[in-house]
This record gives sequence, structure tokens and C-alpha cells, in this order.
Amino acid sequence: MQNRDIKKMNIVIVGLGVIGASFGIALKRLGCDNIYGIDINQNTLNKAVEQGIIKEGFSTGEKILSKGDLIILGIYPKDIITFVTENIKYLKKNSIITDVGGIKSKMISSILEILPEDIDFIFGHPMAGREKKGIDFATDKVFQGANYIITPTALNKRENLEFLEKIILEIGFGQIKRISSEFHDKVIGYTSQLTHVIAVALMNSEKDEYQIKNFIGDSFRDLTRIAKINEDLWTELFLENKENLLNSIDDFQLQLNKLKKALIEENDMELKGLLKESTDKREKLDK
Repeated sequence: MQNRDIKKMNIVIVGLGVIGASFGIALKRLGCDNIYGIDINQNTLNKAVEQGIIKEGFSTGEKILSKGDLIILGIYPKDIITFVTENIKYLKKNSIITDVGGIKSKMISSILEILPEDIDFIFGHPMAGREKKGIDFATDKVFQGANYIITPTALNKRENLEFLEKIILEIGFGQIKRISSEFHDKVIGYTSQLTHVIAVALMNSEKDEYQIKNFIGDSFRDLTRIAKINEDLWTELFLENKENLLNSIDDFQLQLNKLKKALIEENDMELKGLLKESTDKREKLDK
């Protein structure tokens, strides 16, 4: 379908948690009036309607998916596979589906095995998570300037990719990168999953005798912000991307051991070198 107009489309958001509902708020801001929601929690659906995020809510997909021109799956990766499998017969011909999942390779292979040729699934990952979950914490401000990753497949139509990317930028994301699903899972194992592992380990290494609340500054707050974690989601993400995450942990431990060795040997030159290396690398991120 050519010349898609987002304002005239029927949009269905599956999963009105913090990210799904935030997409609804952002699309509403763009002038989209026909936004519908699917969620297993009736209270969440009621809130979404009351707040004007969606026009109408549904607990299942059969009544609304057949009208959906754009479907956004704001649910966990394993749930995406289940949802598509169970609802594939309701999907509208020539519709676009996208997701917000934090892992790709295994999910994509499972989806493509069952996806009809007339449905275009564009796999996406907004790098804009929040520590708290649920519709009460939804806001489109979280998207402003954030990175967005798309992992295209050979089945994606060029015009649909360009259309979705246009909407992503209009929502407020700063840049979009197209990468393979394999590279996505590898790099996310480092930039996202490893950072959460470090934050959890740091927080869990607290000793009761420290009473740290009285002694922390911005450095501790910044490092442990993401230790307030959705345990269900991140357990799934860690296990589904286990090999890449373990490799990242090994690389991190190697660097930690270098610092430890320099301290044990009181090697100030080595220590300064490691600190300068990290400073130089971090400064490049700000350019």
C-alpha cells in the first residue's frame, strides 16, 4: 500500500504497559485518533480510555485486529510469538506489525516461519526503557532523542520501512539504525543487558552495616538507577540472550581484573592508563 497516512490509519497497541502506552501518547500527539488497545488487564484498558490514550480497549484480538493497519506489540518477546501464533488469522491484509522487544534472533526466526506474505513485520527496539512498569508511568518524553534500532528482514517492503522510520522520528527519537538481528543481540548484550547485570550486582553487594542511604552521591545513584528492574522481563531477556550476555560478562571481568591487579601491585602507571582509556572512550560518546 502506497502513501500511507498515519492520521487515517487504525492503530492497535498490544500491551499497554509503560512503553506501549507511551507509544499511544506519542501517536495521539501526532494527530492519530483511531488508536485501539489490547491488554489482559481491564483496569489498564479503562485507564487508557479515560486518559485518552486509546479510543477503545479489548481483552483479545479477534474483534479489532482485522481493522488494524499498524499493530505495535508492546509485550514480552515470548508473548509476541504466542500472540502472533494465536491471532494470525485475524490480521488485516497489507498491515504493518512492529514490536519493541529487547532480543531478536530467536523471535524473528519463529515469527517468519508462520507469517503470511501479505503481512509486513518490521522488528524494532526503542532504546527508551523505564525502571518502573505500568501505564501510570507512561510518557512520550522518554522517546525524545533516544536511539531506535530496526532489524529488517528480506521480506520487509522498502516503502513500509521508510514509512515506519518517518513515524519513529516524528515521535521524537533521535536516530534510527538498521542492523542484523545477530548483531543486535550481540551489541545489546553489552550496552543494555550487561549494564543491568552490573547495576544489580552492585546493589546486591551492599552490606547492611554501611547504611548507604546516608552516604551515597550522584555516582552511586546514576550507576544503580536501573537496578530497579522488572524481574520478569529481564529474566527472560537475560536467558534468551544468554551466550551474548555471558561473553559480555567475561569481557567485563577481564577489565575488572586488570584494575584489581593494578591495585594489588600498586602499579600507579597501569592504573592511570586504564582510567585515561575509559575517559577517552567515554568522551567520544558525547561528540
